[in-house]
Amino acid sequence: MAQRSKATFQKREREKEKQQKQRDKEARRLEAKKAKAEREPVKIGEDPDIAGIKPGPQPLPEQWRYAGRVNGK
Repeated sequence: MAQRSKATFQKREREKEKQQKQRDKEARRLEAKKAKAEREPVKIGEDPDIAGIKPGPQPLPEQWRYAGRVNGK
């Protein structure tokens, strides 16, 4: 008589992995939903990528302020 336990065991392992993946995905969805709710609302008509940027030249970041100076210029 042939034993089918190996195939059944493998199938059960695949099912467990699939269920775990679904639980992980649901947890990520809930976390994203919570993070979205906690974010500040976006002002209508303002692009969040450029919010707070003034027209014209921007000040250099602190780590770059003294890197380009040569002979006090």
